[in-house]
Amino acid sequence: MKSSHSTAPVWINANFSFKRFDGRMVRHLSRHVPLAYWEYSQHQDEASSLEIALTLLHDYLKFLAEPVNLIGHSTGGLIGLLYARRYPHKVKSLTLLGVGCHPAIDWQAHYYSMRKLLPCSQEIVLARMVQMLFGCQDRFNTRTLIEILKQDLNTSPSSHSLYQHSSVSSEGVSMPLMVCGSENDGIVDLSALKGWKDYFKEEDILWTTPLGHHFFHYFFPEPVSRKVIEFWHQVDQQQNNFASQFIKV
Repeated sequence: MKSSHSTAPVWINANFSFKRFDGRMVRHLSRHVPLAYWEYSQHQDEASSLEIALTLLHDYLKFLAEPVNLIGHSTGGLIGLLYARRYPHKVKSLTLLGVGCHPAIDWQAHYYSMRKLLPCSQEIVLARMVQMLFGCQDRFNTRTLIEILKQDLNTSPSSHSLYQHSSVSSEGVSMPLMVCGSENDGIVDLSALKGWKDYFKEEDILWTTPLGHHFFHYFFPEPVSRKVIEFWHQVDQQQNNFASQFIKV
């Protein structure tokens, strides 16, 4: 666990193999705001459980004196969402990157569905997943990314498998919410992003970039970071305004 400040925003990473894709945006955010980086990786002999990750995240956050801004991509975002619903008093705001209105539908859900439906080897299905996640890649990059996806199958706490697909309820959260995504994401498409609007409050925000696929924050770290920082500043301003009105009353 890397922490910069007791009330710093917390980036949640539950896809340890994808950590390299967070780096650009994490570094950009860190130049402008203190940032904590929380990560979880399960061992192959451990049960795949979101509950374990949630418990460990709470073990960290429960000692912080003030609620914090949570941000996460993919499974990290899902864990942030589940945590925000369970412990709303600990969360100042929630930012989801690449998480649709049906939050449990991630790349592994697509992968296991394709494994069931298509009479193909794992390598062929993973090559198709590389295209959906990153767009067209040359042979070398495809081979490298396939290995990264194999690692994620073993180390992320996904509740999907060949035997079952899990689901998470489609509903919002009580604190300010920002949802970010890419319009050409093959995993969380534009309709899945726009579906969040059914649960939005007045202060919630949907922001999309035309390109970038599922890892848009890797390809375009500066504009994504800028929008997220603007959102955090808006949350601070709203809370300051509310506190001022409360004092006047």
